[in-house]
Amino acid sequence: MREKRHMRACPAAAGKRRRKRPRSGTGPGADNDSDGKEGGAVSGERVAKRIARAGLCSRRDAERWILAGRVAVDGVTLATPAVVVSDANAITVDGKPLPEKEARRLWRYHKPAGLLTSHKDPAGRTTVFERLPAGMPRVVSVGRLDFTSEGLLLLTNDGGLARALELPATGWSRRYRVRVHGDVDPAALKNLEEGITISGIHYGPIKAQLDRKQGSNAWLTMSLAEGKNREVRRVMEHLGLKVTRLIRVAYGPFQLGHLPKGQVDEVPRKALKEQLGSLGDGPGNAPRAAR
Repeated sequence: MREKRHMRACPAAAGKRRRKRPRSGTGPGADNDSDGKEGGAVSGERVAKRIARAGLCSRRDAERWILAGRVAVDGVTLATPAVVVSDANAITVDGKPLPEKEARRLWRYHKPAGLLTSHKDPAGRTTVFERLPAGMPRVVSVGRLDFTSEGLLLLTNDGGLARALELPATGWSRRYRVRVHGDVDPAALKNLEEGITISGIHYGPIKAQLDRKQGSNAWLTMSLAEGKNREVRRVMEHLGLKVTRLIRVAYGPFQLGHLPKGQVDEVPRKALKEQLGSLGDGPGNAPRAAR
C-alpha cells in the first residue's frame, strides 16, 4: 500500500517541478523556437526572442542580459539563453515583469549622414535613437547604416521582427544610390552578378549599373540581398573606386521616397500586414518577396 501511495504522489510532484523550472534546451536543437516536446502538445520560444518581441531590446541584447543575470523565469535567475518559455511562464527583467507584447509596428526613417546606428556610443557620437522624434516608443533598427551613410533605415518595436527582416532568406534586396570617384568599368560591374570573394569573404550576387558620369565622379545604382558589413564600400574599393556618398533608397518593398532627412513615417498597419503576413509570429513564416 505504501508503494502505491508513493506512485500516485510522483506525477503531482513532477508537475510542480515543471511549472517552477523553465525548460532548458541542449544540443544543436536548442535553437528551435518550439519547445521540442514529443507530439508538439506544448509550443514555446526562446526566452531571448520573447524579450525581443516585447520591444525591450534586440534578441542579441536579450541574450547578453541573460548572461549578466538580469533575467528570471518563474523566480529562477537564468544563466543561459538556451531556455524555452511559453505563455504560462512569468518572465522578469531586473525584477520587473515583462510587458505585454505590443502590436508590431514599423517605421521608415531617413537617416542623415553623421549619426551612429546604435543605442549608445562609448566615443560619445550622436546616435540615430537620440534624434528620433519625442513620443516614439522604444525601437530597434532593421540592420544598420554606416556612420557616413544615409537614407532609408527601418525601425520596429519588435526585436524578433527586426532579426527576421535582416536575414537574406527573406529574399528582400537593399537598393542603394552610390556616388563613386574613379574610372568605372561597366564590364566589372556586370561581373558582380556572379558574386565576388574579397580577402576571403564571399559576397553574393550584386546588381550594379552606371547611371551617369560627372567628370571623375559617377553615380551607380546597386542592389544586393545579403547586406554584409560595409559590403558596398569594400566591393567598390576592390574595383578601384572610392565611395563618396552612399544612400539607401529601398529595403525590400519599402521605399525612401521623398521622406525628408531626419523624419520618421510609420508604415500603415494594412500595408504592414500585406507585406509581412505573420512574419515574426512563429517559425516557418516568411514575408512576401520583393518584386
